[in-house]
Amino acid sequence: MSNHKILTIDNLSLQEFDSEAELIPLLTPEDEEEMNNEELPVTLPILPLRNTVLFPGVVIPISAGRDKSIQLINDANAGDKIIGVVSQIDEDVEDPTKNDIHKVGTVARILRVLKMPDGNITVILQGKKRFEISEVLTEEPYITANVKNVVETRPEETDTEFTAVLESVKELAIQIIKESPSIPSEATFAIKNIESKSFLINFISSNMNLSVKDKQGLLSINDLKERAFETLRYMNIELQKLELKNDIQSKVRFDLDQQQREYFLHQQMKTIQEELGGVSQEEEIDEMGIKAKSKKWDEKTEKHFEKELSKIRRMNPQSPDYGIQRNYLELFLELPWGEYSKDKFDLKYAQKVLDKDHFGLEEVKKRMIEHLAVLKLRNDMKSPIICLTGPPGVGKTSIGRSVAEALGREYVRISLGGLRDEAEIRGHRKTYIGAMPGRIIQSLKKAGTSNPVFVLDEIDKLSSSHNGDPSSALLEVLDPEQNNAFYDNFLEMGYDLSKVMFIATSNNMANIQPALKDRMEVIKMSGYTIEEKIEIAKRHLFPKVLSAHGLTNKDLTIGKKQLEKIVEGYTRESGVRNLENKLAQVIRNAAKSVAMEEEYNKKVTDEDIIKVLGVPRLERDKYESNDVAGVVTGLAWTSVGGDILFIESLISEGKGTLSVTGNLGNVMKESATIALEYIKANAKSLGLSIELFQKYNIHIHVPEGATPKDGPSAGIAMLTCLVSLLTQTKVKKHIAMTGEITLRGKVLPVGGIKEKILAAKRANIKELILCHENKSDIDEIKPEYLEGLTFHYVKEMSEVLTLALTNQKVKNAKELK
Repeated sequence: MSNHKILTIDNLSLQEFDSEAELIPLLTPEDEEEMNNEELPVTLPILPLRNTVLFPGVVIPISAGRDKSIQLINDANAGDKIIGVVSQIDEDVEDPTKNDIHKVGTVARILRVLKMPDGNITVILQGKKRFEISEVLTEEPYITANVKNVVETRPEETDTEFTAVLESVKELAIQIIKESPSIPSEATFAIKNIESKSFLINFISSNMNLSVKDKQGLLSINDLKERAFETLRYMNIELQKLELKNDIQSKVRFDLDQQQREYFLHQQMKTIQEELGGVSQEEEIDEMGIKAKSKKWDEKTEKHFEKELSKIRRMNPQSPDYGIQRNYLELFLELPWGEYSKDKFDLKYAQKVLDKDHFGLEEVKKRMIEHLAVLKLRNDMKSPIICLTGPPGVGKTSIGRSVAEALGREYVRISLGGLRDEAEIRGHRKTYIGAMPGRIIQSLKKAGTSNPVFVLDEIDKLSSSHNGDPSSALLEVLDPEQNNAFYDNFLEMGYDLSKVMFIATSNNMANIQPALKDRMEVIKMSGYTIEEKIEIAKRHLFPKVLSAHGLTNKDLTIGKKQLEKIVEGYTRESGVRNLENKLAQVIRNAAKSVAMEEEYNKKVTDEDIIKVLGVPRLERDKYESNDVAGVVTGLAWTSVGGDILFIESLISEGKGTLSVTGNLGNVMKESATIALEYIKANAKSLGLSIELFQKYNIHIHVPEGATPKDGPSAGIAMLTCLVSLLTQTKVKKHIAMTGEITLRGKVLPVGGIKEKILAAKRANIKELILCHENKSDIDEIKPEYLEGLTFHYVKEMSEVLTLALTNQKVKNAKELK
């Protein structure tokens, strides 16, 4: 509730203006009845108010400064002193017209007019009854209008609910006055002494801290009971705001008192410690100086430390900078300047460690051993920056841990996923409150040596923001020519990172900026085959998860057949993370039986798997028949491994338009366009008439429309699909293909071949068509994984069509003319 208005109404005395006048009393029920019985004038001069609303029975002072308003008040004051008061819709309008004012207002009686020294006038108005403007007559020299009475619906005297609402309104008003320090307590007497029910509602509505719009809304409510409920709602909100504000103020006051108390206690503790012979600040600084003598730093670093140490000696221990300086010096002393662990260059041992920790990944392990061999031969060389890239869960991070174990180095890892602040890498300047070194320096402090194996996890998940670009900050870290003096903003000194072995991991190299990618040697890690997953589960995952659940192989065992069932029926991924979760579910079920001393199968059966994991949801990708023209099986690479992709097409009479659907990216749409243009250009050799392309519409669709798809790999599949559709010939059975196409009719190589081959094998594909340049990718895959597959390597699109299409027409072939 607003204090100034209560004071104005409660304490307003015309003696301030006229010594013969008396105090204006609060409205009584008799006064209200008399006012309601007064006849409403047909025509009224209308006074628009900028920032307030006048309610019936309420007395308010108004300052008038506009020429129109001053003239209206002077004319009315000289006449019957009755005017109509309405609020403006927009208070910023200087000269309101009939469209700028509300229709519902209050008839007011001028009680007193005072002229101010600045030319403005102050008028004391008392609201009488509500009216509604029916027609505006004039706007000059001021607004006049025909008005009509607004009937107010009042509840019966016996309405107990209305009586209860009024009691609540009074109680809340008194509570608000108590909670608000700016409203005098005398206002409580005014509230208690109001007898008229409608005047109580109007009086409180007028004095609440509400916007003009909200107050106008209250004035416009014709039902008194409804207006009382709405007033009560606004009062509840205001009381809650006041209580919250008072609560916050008391908390802030308490916090300040607490800080002062703690300061005095700290001072007392310091004095007591010194009396008892405890360590003082001077002794701590001396200890830092002694510790510095044992550090292996160069002359430049030593001078810098001595300078900073002398600076803290001159500081007041109570100053805020003292703590920052102390943290800075402690960091200097804790960093492993010039301290290196001795490398164990036993390559056979390293090979054993890698083989023990990782099944498969032969190419990756071979490359890591080669790196270690070079390090052994050139002990003084800068460590290479390796980036392991591949799908989630294939063991990128654990390769780094195994390399650290093989070399005998410390292992540190930081996750860069979602990092968007450059200061996380370079640190903050000391001048900022809460300044800290970057994660690189913090991790080296934790490692205790300057040559750990440092894994930068999820380097492709870095993002930039207004706080800088962390990937740009990593350029210095990962450049062997620059990182011998890596500058951290908090450290304010160059730190040698050249002996650190950095291993970065990523899922998608396309997200890494080119300059950063150029500094790293990329090693690709493809997904595991089903056979590899079964071996990994048997050798590593099952024993590990069994131990983690407090069981041994005496309590539970699992066969290869059951592992294969879990891999094929319940997981679809390149790595083995989800497989580990499924094994954990099976083991938890056995652990429950052990703990509850129930009977269970100590060797996991197929029935146990279905009971625990449910019915298999991920059956093998199924090959579809070739009975329909225009349906071809393509091969796709996804973030969770390879997959087969069906490309469908349909022809219908039309004007020769090409439609492409299936949530495809721009590159994939372009492949469809290139394929169609190639067919048009070679229509004669394919036995097609050029009129076909003007008379029929072609629609290409790639199912699973909710999944985004992009890339050029489906080029030859789209070409085959369209030729099959236009010639109505069958596609060869059990054949799949992948490759990019060009307008000249060339077939280009694509990536993700290993994952695609595995997907084809799962789908019972027998033959595959690939670009001849992808033969090298096939040669890298173990022969046992390729059993049952026939590969066709092509250079031209014509070769694809010869291999993929038969001379047989499909059932119910359409006649295209």
